[in-house]
Amino acid sequence: MARVAVVGASGYVGGALCDALAKTSHTPSCITRENYEEMQQGEYDILINCAMPSGRFFAKKDPAKDFVETVQKTANLLYQWKFKKFVQISTLSARSQPETIYGRHKAAAERLCDYGENLIVRLGPMYSADLAKGALVDMKQGKTVFVGAESRYCFSPLDFVAKRLVERLDRTGIIEIGARNSMVLRDVAQHLGVNIAFEGPVDYQEIINPEPDFPDARDVLSFLDTWKVQ
Repeated sequence: MARVAVVGASGYVGGALCDALAKTSHTPSCITRENYEEMQQGEYDILINCAMPSGRFFAKKDPAKDFVETVQKTANLLYQWKFKKFVQISTLSARSQPETIYGRHKAAAERLCDYGENLIVRLGPMYSADLAKGALVDMKQGKTVFVGAESRYCFSPLDFVAKRLVERLDRTGIIEIGARNSMVLRDVAQHLGVNIAFEGPVDYQEIINPEPDFPDARDVLSFLDTWKVQ
């Protein structure tokens, strides 16, 4: 069985990935801030970095700190840990938002990892019952969404993404996981029945060459309907 370590196991994607790995023949080591130094002493077949920050506003407000959290900490894992294969959990923004600090830092972290048998996984926007931040949460709470209203997002369920990621750990290079199509954010806000502000560049978070069984992004509307009754 492969020894798989997930850095950022207490996070949104990291937690789901640990759960998905536990249902397979892999032996997951779930790494958090509390056990980071202890687990750094181990040797792993696959080291997965799920610990990069996901806040666009945070990156814009404090680019130096975002660089440390995104690029420097990725470098620390690459150069200070022992592993046979490195998997970087990235975002479609590394490709779709090169003009933003958030996108540039994600792309820079990807370039550090892009060698040998390593794998870079770009994820689209996700949703689940315990979703705590992101465009959908901002809409629900009536907050400003920091991308253009005509942005298109390939919303997909977190459980699907985690399961598919585990199934693709044998891949190398760059792959993308999300929905096979996309939703315009303005239309999503209208479905929720909220009047909110959008601020920022238009962002097309869509999968290039999606796999045929990727979910339909429009399924997010059914998920949102459960929010309306809360």
